[in-house]
Amino acid sequence: MSDLSKKVEDALDQIRPYLQADGGNVSLVEITDDFVVKVELQGACKSCSMSMMTMKAGIEESIKRAVPEIKSVEAVNLSLAI
Repeated sequence: MSDLSKKVEDALDQIRPYLQADGGNVSLVEITDDFVVKVELQGACKSCSMSMMTMKAGIEESIKRAVPEIKSVEAVNLSLAI
């Protein structure tokens, strides 16, 4: 695991308890060469109507705060149609 991946995983570990409390979770899929983190929302997070807000206000903020070189965070399995 690269140092960058470790930092991102550590950031995800900070928010996981909140996601798990609601029956969800998140896993790191990849970090692209242009510093975009791709994650997969799991469990209740996949179908929750608040998942886009969780992505932006929770997951993305946590990662970018911990790893400033990350440009953005995308969920590979999240529909953008709200």
